[in-house]
Amino acid sequence: MRGRWEGTGYRQWPGQDKSEFFCQVEFNDNGGPFLHYLCQTFTVDAELRPAEPLWMEGGFWRPLADGVIEVSLSTEDGVAELLYGKVQPGRIEVVTDAVVRPPQAAVEYTGGRRLYGNVDGKLLWSFDRATTQHELQSWMWATLVRA
Repeated sequence: MRGRWEGTGYRQWPGQDKSEFFCQVEFNDNGGPFLHYLCQTFTVDAELRPAEPLWMEGGFWRPLADGVIEVSLSTEDGVAELLYGKVQPGRIEVVTDAVVRPPQAAVEYTGGRRLYGNVDGKLLWSFDRATTQHELQSWMWATLVRA
């Protein structure tokens, strides 16, 4: 998964219309025992090119024993999250263990699940989220190609 991936997908949340967006995901390393991660999403123009920033998160992925992975993330509005999951052939799924959010966070995020799947050389990405008002459910999903 190392490198940069990009493509389009959809987002939908209760009370909002389904809309298309552009997504960039990057996994980079500096030789240390972790990967640096960045995910950025944008509205799209008529040609499905990135237009205005929507949401972003960044952080670190650390492999642990027995195929377990620890992911620490933070978003542009101050939410910090710790997730755990297991590396499996062709897919990685991580689930929230803890969330810290500031009182002024735009969304009262309480937890989530991210799925990264390698299918036919493409990266399938999805983000399910829960808030104080809604149980865990699909929020954003995209099909990405290596950039």
